[in-house]
Amino acid sequence: MTIAMVFFAVLFLFNMFKYEQIGGYMADDELKGGAVARAFSLLAYVAGGGATGNLSALARDVGMNRITAARLLATLEDEGMLEALPHGGHRIGVRFLGLAADALGQDDLIGHGRRLVSLLSKQVCWSGYMVELDGPFAVYLVKEVPQTPLVSNIRPGSRIPAYLIAPGRVLMARLPRASWRALYDAAQGDPRGARVTFEEAEGMLLEAASRECCWSLGAFETGIDACAAPVFDASGEAVAAISVAGAGFRLRERPADRGIIEDAVSGAAKRLSALLGA
Repeated sequence: MTIAMVFFAVLFLFNMFKYEQIGGYMADDELKGGAVARAFSLLAYVAGGGATGNLSALARDVGMNRITAARLLATLEDEGMLEALPHGGHRIGVRFLGLAADALGQDDLIGHGRRLVSLLSKQVCWSGYMVELDGPFAVYLVKEVPQTPLVSNIRPGSRIPAYLIAPGRVLMARLPRASWRALYDAAQGDPRGARVTFEEAEGMLLEAASRECCWSLGAFETGIDACAAPVFDASGEAVAAISVAGAGFRLRERPADRGIIEDAVSGAAKRLSALLGA
């Protein structure tokens, strides 16, 4: 297990604790600055390569006082979550590595994706999705909706010509450009395939290839905007896309939300990529 995988496993387990184990009964502000949050912050710091030999520097870096940092180090060491190094400092402990390995080993792309998409949907208050390519089509594997669900015809199992929707474009755009025409032609058996010409599709794919996130602003379903980012496996291949979709009036009323949504979608895709070994 790489350092990056351990780091994202720490964040993943923290988020799952925060949103699933507590069942929504503990407010965010009760977690912020609490013992659990401080412990996970310290674990994430060590997993990311942070040094613990200098307590003052450690306390400053993780945002807690020296006494709290010392107590947490001792507790995490006693529980096997951290391991003291012979010449000072700590590394992630064997017990934590075992827990992370068990959790990762019991799950797969869809399992990890479902959890991260659920967190993402709650974070941005839009419906969340995970999509993969099947030839020229984008196939929806996962759908998670917030408390106020989006009125949309998209559901798990939906198959749509990839170039017509944001998650499909971010995946198709990462295939060789020479393959785009054949994929476009293969999608013409679907009545929706001819909504755009190949030249229009090619232009959208080129734009998607140049960006970390791809947007679709009311282009597929009227009044619904969507943002998507690719997920990569250990070989660097784009194997899926994570996306969110919501009512278009939100961005018209709050344009600054576009950047917030992009960061959230990109972050979720990167976390899932890390869990897959990218």
